[in-house]
Amino acid sequence: MLRTGSDYLEALRDGRKVYIGSELVEDVTKHHAFRNTARSFAELYDRKRAAENIDTTSYQEGGERFSSWFLMARTKDDLRRRTETHRRVANWSYGLLGRSPDHVASFVTGLALEPDLFEANRHGFGKNLVGYYDKLRRGDLFASYVVIAPQGARDPQMYQREGKKVPTLQVTAEKDDGIVLNGVKMLGTATVFSDELWVGNLLPLAPEQKGQAVTCAVPMNAPGVSIWARKSFEDYAVSEFDNPFTSHFDENDAVVIFEDVEVPWERVFLLDDVVMSREMYFKTPSHVMGNHQAITRFHEKMKLITGIAYCAAEINNVLQVPAVRDTLAKLAALEAGLEAMIAGQIEAAEKNKTGFLFPNRRQLYAALHWCTNNYQQVAEIVRELLGAAPFQMPADCTVLADARLRKTFETYWSVAGTGAVDRFRFTRLAWDYLGSELASRHGQYERFYAGPQFVNALYNFFNCPWGERKAAIAAIMEGMAEPTPKVSLGAAE
Repeated sequence: MLRTGSDYLEALRDGRKVYIGSELVEDVTKHHAFRNTARSFAELYDRKRAAENIDTTSYQEGGERFSSWFLMARTKDDLRRRTETHRRVANWSYGLLGRSPDHVASFVTGLALEPDLFEANRHGFGKNLVGYYDKLRRGDLFASYVVIAPQGARDPQMYQREGKKVPTLQVTAEKDDGIVLNGVKMLGTATVFSDELWVGNLLPLAPEQKGQAVTCAVPMNAPGVSIWARKSFEDYAVSEFDNPFTSHFDENDAVVIFEDVEVPWERVFLLDDVVMSREMYFKTPSHVMGNHQAITRFHEKMKLITGIAYCAAEINNVLQVPAVRDTLAKLAALEAGLEAMIAGQIEAAEKNKTGFLFPNRRQLYAALHWCTNNYQQVAEIVRELLGAAPFQMPADCTVLADARLRKTFETYWSVAGTGAVDRFRFTRLAWDYLGSELASRHGQYERFYAGPQFVNALYNFFNCPWGERKAAIAAIMEGMAEPTPKVSLGAAE
């Protein structure tokens, strides 16, 4: 079933417990901190159902239609369909909704490709996982995840204090009908707007942290679950004119608290295995599929940023300057190179043991490393092209509603080829994307959404075929014949 945007918004009114500061939000679809972003997510559901998109953004199986981010790829064309679906979703949200509904869905789909791994943990867990995957796709549900412990609470000693509440999430009881969770987990990006919450671990656990080695799923309105949202940037947006992105695409981030949360066994997929709790994402195509979505989204962002860069140079009348052209050429090359890296992940696709295809790991991790290490530099280059323009504009767009002030503004702020209002509109757009508080959040997000930089570096180290590289050097060395010693005349005598 492909749900509508109105279906999605209605589902958000489910009694979930969201705190923004000390305020308990009664309805995220109506609250001024969340309502516009909720509608942006709803629009994604409507747009993928539209006639011009549905053949790409969905697929049919068994007489039913499902969103393409749940597609288990058998061919490269299947992979291309998935990628194009990610691209369109990212394009509709200007690359700003990093944890859009296709993100965690891709992680879960990758895990469901190999249920035997979970069955080996406990009998029935593989069946549970496949059943949950099917639940998500049949309901067209939006899942977010919390997969890391809070900062400052990763010392094993903190999990072993008797008589005190545990600071990080762990299983505190096993019962006939399921498990009980207590503690805190982060970082719930877009959790405020999701239907389901995937709970797991993307950081390694120590042997004594066995109680945290749990992977399961809970509905967002489960009793005992509370969502503590960060400051809403949407809440502080002046207007759509002044903050075109902040006012509609703040997916928010949150810490999630679990207090005696009961999870039925059918929603539990792994227990007690501290190694597999993390390794499941790498021993299956899960991590690759989820991050393929992230990189495809990043590319849409890069395309928009290069467009902002060109427009800034054009409006400032500096396109003829060689240094500016050189800067724009470098940005264009970076964007085109990333597009090629995405295509290469499909062309060099890998196949798992059951015959399903997924993006090439090595090329995926190379692109991930590039994205997370270069975003800040790219954004800074474009901010430099903007110069002082963002600070030369009036405080907000109310100046345009006053006829006398507007006339003065149009007289003194117009430049050759660009009227004052269009210049104002572009500057607001560019600064909201690259210089605002929302933009600062994205600078931090793009650097850390896939983990610390040393982890991204290790992905590339461990996936490089060093044996082949060494063998090539060894082969050359073997062919380097030692020279025949020269015999001196004295020796001959």
